[in-house]
This record gives sequence, C-alpha cells and structure tokens, in this order.
Amino acid sequence: MHKILVSDPISEVGLTKLREAADIQIDVKTDLSQTELLEIIGDYQGLFVRSQTKVTAEVLAAAKQLKVIGRAGVGVDNIDVKAATERGIVVINAPDGNTISAAEHSFAMLIAMARWIPQAHQDLKQGEWNRKKYVGVELNRKVLGIVGMGRIGSEVAKRAKAFNMNVICYDPYLTSERAEQLGIALGTLEEVIKQADFITVHTPLTKETKYLIDTPQFFMMKKGVRIINCARGGIIREEALLDALDKGIVAGAALDVYEQEPPMESPLRQHPKVVTTPHLGASTEEAQLNVAIDVAEEVYHFLKNEPFRNAVNMPSLPLDMLNHVRPYLQLAERMGRLVANVILGAIEKIEITYSGDIIDKEIDIITRTVLKGILSVHLGSVGEVNDVNAPILAKSRGIAVVESRSNKSHGFTNLVTVNVKTNHEEKHLAGTVLNGYGARIVNYNGFTVDLSPEGNILVMEHIDQPGIIGRIGTALGNARVNIATMQVGRNQVGGKAIAFLGIDHPVENELIDKIKFVQGVQNLFQVDL
Repeated sequence: MHKILVSDPISEVGLTKLREAADIQIDVKTDLSQTELLEIIGDYQGLFVRSQTKVTAEVLAAAKQLKVIGRAGVGVDNIDVKAATERGIVVINAPDGNTISAAEHSFAMLIAMARWIPQAHQDLKQGEWNRKKYVGVELNRKVLGIVGMGRIGSEVAKRAKAFNMNVICYDPYLTSERAEQLGIALGTLEEVIKQADFITVHTPLTKETKYLIDTPQFFMMKKGVRIINCARGGIIREEALLDALDKGIVAGAALDVYEQEPPMESPLRQHPKVVTTPHLGASTEEAQLNVAIDVAEEVYHFLKNEPFRNAVNMPSLPLDMLNHVRPYLQLAERMGRLVANVILGAIEKIEITYSGDIIDKEIDIITRTVLKGILSVHLGSVGEVNDVNAPILAKSRGIAVVESRSNKSHGFTNLVTVNVKTNHEEKHLAGTVLNGYGARIVNYNGFTVDLSPEGNILVMEHIDQPGIIGRIGTALGNARVNIATMQVGRNQVGGKAIAFLGIDHPVENELIDKIKFVQGVQNLFQVDL
C-alpha cells in the first residue's frame, strides 16, 4: 500500500485517479505546522504540496519512506530539491497547467492598467464621477515588449497580436527564424526597452534575471511607458520602478508579484498609478484543476513503475543505469552552465560529441543534462528547466541540437565536447571524468586547461602579456576578494590567452566592469557553478 499525504489544498477531481487505485491511500491533512508535519511524514511514500508546505531538509530527513513529491504548480522554491535528490526522492511538478491562466491574467492586467479600470471603479464606488480624470490609451498599433518568450510569453504575444499590437521580444534563446514563425520581432533587451510602449516580463527569477530592469533600463524607456510583472518579484527593482513612476517616465504599472509577499510595507501597493493583485496569475478554477490532474497523473505513473514526465531532479532511468552515468551528469550540467555564461548572442545550434568509452553509455540523458545546464542560466533552475523538458524548450526556441559519437578520444578514456553557435560567435568546451578527481574541463575554445568546474569562477579572455594577471590580482585584492585557484592557458606567446580564477565569493558588477577596462582584457565573465 502506497500512502500519500496531501498537505496543501488540491482539487479533489485531480486526486480521483489515485483514489481509485486499490493500492494507494490518500490522506488529506492541510494547515499542518512544521512540527506536525515532521511527526507524521515518516509514514508516507508520497507527498502532495502547493506553495504553502515547506519541504525542508529537516522534513526530508524525517521522511524515511518518501519516494516522490508532487508539486501542483511550476515553482519548487518551497522544496529543498538538492536534499530530495541526495535522498533519491523524485520531485515532480506541473509546468503546463497554469500557462493560459497566467497569460490571460497578464493581459487582463495590461488592459486594466491602460484604461485605469481599477482606479475608476474605486472612484465610482465611492460616489465620484471622474470621466476626464481617467483618459486611457488604446492598445491598437502600440508596441508590446515581451521579456521572455517561454510558454506564457508566447501566449501573451498571441493575444497582443489579436489586439493589433506590434510585438518585439527579448529572449536569449529564441532564434530569428523562430521569432519569424511567431510573427514577432526579435531584439536585444536594450532594443525592446527603448521601443516598447508596454513592457511585460515572463522570465523566471534567477541570478541572471535579478533586477534585469533597474534604474539604467528605466532611463532608456519612452516617456509614458507602462510596465507589467506577473512573473516573479525581483525581476524589476521596485525602488527603481517607484522612482520612474514618480518622475513620469512610467505612466503606469501592473503588478501581480512582489519582492516581498505580501507587500504590505511597499509604497507601490498604494501608488495611484499602480494596479495590484495578490499573486493571482494561476488562480483560476481551470488552472487549479489542471495542475492537480497533471501532477497526480505523473505520481500515479511513478508509483506504478510506468514512464513519467516532469521530474525536476532526476531522469526516468532504472537505478542501475542512472548510477552508471551519474558521474557524467555533473560534468554535463556544469559544462552547459559554463558555456551559457561566456557566450554572446542568441543560441542557434548546440552540438554535443561523445568520444571514447562513454559512447557505450546512455548518452541521451547526458545530452539532456547539457541542455538543462545551458538553458537554466536564463530560463530558470530546477522546476523551470529539467532533464525532461530541456529538449522541448530548445526546440520551441528554434535551437538545433546535434548529438554524435566518435571513437577518437584525443588522449582521454572518454570525452564530452560541447560546441555552441550563436548569431554572434561560436565557442566550445571539452570535458572528461577522471577516476579519483571527478569532472574536469580540459579544453576551452582551443586552449588546453585542467579546470575543476565548481564554485565561483572568473573567466578572463585576454592577451598574453606580462603583468596582466598581476593587475587583475591587485584589483581583486583591493576589493578583498581572495583567489582560491587559478588556471591559465595560451596557444602562442603574445597571442590570445585564457584564465580561470576561482574566487571565494561572487563579486559586484562594478568590480567586473572595472576589471574589463584593464589593458589586455578582452572579455570577463563571472560564473557560479
């Protein structure tokens, strides 16, 4: 008998299939305190949550029989996925169930803001008749800038085109060919910000998208621009938005998400030019039903040892096969993250070549892990991008993925080579797994190196000349940044060179910009592996 605990409110219709199974017992116990959850979780093989239950490492340690966690929704911020993975617990989410609801809410917020509907409604409720006060703007022929063209961003674009809006988008993984198929223009973030009359964001919140729109971006915008954020709080810096509203740069904002929720202390909540809702993007009857059905179906398949999708932390492989390829998965993901952080432009093609003994292993999951590493840099970490959906996300953005095998291992027992081509440049990495040493990067764009891909790393492309490493070290030392490890490589004296500086903690962008101006430095990237 499989016992499943439902600790957050989840649609009963979604649980129907599980309840009908003779060997599955469902216990619904919502509003549990953390102490109460700890006391009972040891009796269950499955756990269903939404966003209320916090599945911490402590909870997972107490869950001695737990095999699977079902998250009825997309985000898994309330689940310690790393701890679950270490304990062999599969985390399954429902990434598609609320797409339409989120897109419709974003567009509803856009229209409400453009026509001052909430403000006018409130005035009339209070006995005011202010027709002249609430003169809005039409959407017809206006430019909508979309930052992030995933599932939700694409649905918003469809609705905008139905309103005869001109759509321009920024997505680092969307190719020009795919944009043309969607009937939209593709631009850089700066181009989108400068051209748009309305700007809506639809990216996950990652290190790369944190404060993606800040004071410098607001000063690039048209005067009278309108901003919508129904994605994640923190993509737009709220202090900068408040300043832009007060200065008249931004004519209106529509916010469903906030940096701190609930946003009771935020001055934006009471601002007369802001339309606000309490994180309602997925709050429709249909979305609540869809995510419950989706995640229940996947948990059912998992418990029945049937193929399942949307596991955010491990592939659907037999345990013996998974253990066989596990050493290569860390290498694959970190190679993907590294190359995605150091390449410029929209990715058009990803080539992954396997050489040596590794060609006899299950390389499909390694390819998926490389893609996950690359795409997660801008599209989000676990929950948004996983081993299952990474190929689909790449295809939806028009990225060609080529996988090949070779008997030539270039002096290594096994070798994984990742070559990425964008509309601006091409870069490649080669990596291997060494017995006793683990994952190593052995080639970076033609430079022979020996890099352990972990921690905070500064990647510096520079000219091979005396003193440059010393000047960089001085700049870091003056900022009290300690260099823990260093790897350098060159192909000829006085030519191009590469340096990898392992540092103890991330550095501020201001320091990165300062180092870029050091004579001889051609590019500098900060990577967190």
